Amino acid sequence: MSQQPLMNTYNRLSVSFERGEGSWLYDTNGNKYLDALSGIAVCGLGHAHPAVTQAISEQAGKLVHTSNLYSIPLQEQLGARLTELSGLDKVFFANSGAEANEAAIKIARKFGHAKGVENPAIIVMEGAFHGRTMATLSATGNRAAQAGFEPLVAGFIRAPFNDVEAVKSIAANNKNVVAIFVEPIQGESGIQIPDANYLADLRDICDEQDWLLMLDEVQTGNGRTGRYFAYQHTVVVPDVVTTAKGLGNGFPIGACIAKGRAAETFAPGSHGSTFGGTPLACAAALAVTETIEKENLCARAEALGQHLLEGFKDQLEGMDYIKEIRGKGLMLAIELTEAGTELAVLAKVKGILLNVTGGGRVIRLLPPLTMTDTEADLLINTLTKLIKIYAADERSKPRK
Repeated sequence: MSQQPLMNTYNRLSVSFERGEGSWLYDTNGNKYLDALSGIAVCGLGHAHPAVTQAISEQAGKLVHTSNLYSIPLQEQLGARLTELSGLDKVFFANSGAEANEAAIKIARKFGHAKGVENPAIIVMEGAFHGRTMATLSATGNRAAQAGFEPLVAGFIRAPFNDVEAVKSIAANNKNVVAIFVEPIQGESGIQIPDANYLADLRDICDEQDWLLMLDEVQTGNGRTGRYFAYQHTVVVPDVVTTAKGLGNGFPIGACIAKGRAAETFAPGSHGSTFGGTPLACAAALAVTETIEKENLCARAEALGQHLLEGFKDQLEGMDYIKEIRGKGLMLAIELTEAGTELAVLAKVKGILLNVTGGGRVIRLLPPLTMTDTEADLLINTLTKLIKIYAADERSKPRK
């Protein structure tokens, strides 16, 4: 076929993978790569984890799909597990993080209308990423992603991330706000970690204003930061939390989990999904949640993340090419003083998979929770050597 059949929506690297095992991916030529991206925080248990493989294989041989017109026992089991893990009350299942976030936005709007707010508004943050559907794109704080898709969905008020006073100012001047929607750690904008009291301060504002606190844990959930959900590093309990990515370890599933009044907002007919929470998807996700608990992977993510953070700081801190090295669990960022978008390609050549985000200045690392110490040390040593060589090459180039 002479013409490329796929729409031009990705700048793909020139590599194709045919199999994976643990922290490693193998391309069609037999070369292997240490996966420090996990499919962008998706394969938290690594590739081809036996528990997930077995769950999918067995369930596929029994029943893949019925419909949400009928009860689905595996969906009820997974719902019970997620409410237990989150401390919330009820779950709506979708197929992705964007769909889970759409559900959260609809909960907030319906909640607002029930209070008599004619045009309910949601506070979202600059630099946020919530998805690419029209509502989640409108909630996203990235003009480059939004460009060309106007008119955007109305009803979002933007505040700087990690700025409580800005939120208080909005509260004082806008009576249509019904919720705050925020990531505990911003992933796409470069692993931006807020102050320790940020979520607690937002919780206080929501309580004072009778707003919902809604947390987007699509990327931060499922053990990635060292707790099952990132908000569990604090005493904060949200009204709504969304998750996806690592929940299915590669099998598509998303969840919107809610508490109290937020959990009672939907009624039959007010929201739904043809494929949300199929027996196959729920079997995969149950295997993931059980494995995270059985193998104590939240604690593993916290310890391994600290090891990686210390290793990178030991070898890179003090370089004028490095602005900051930061992380929480297995969400790590090496921020450069200038753009280094070529590093993803160069790292691939060296057998490391990562990506560069945050305007091309942030190396983002999201390795599997199952990565070994030996693999972590290989990542530290290979990547730091690459950065030093790249920085020296960049510094030697004549300036225009």
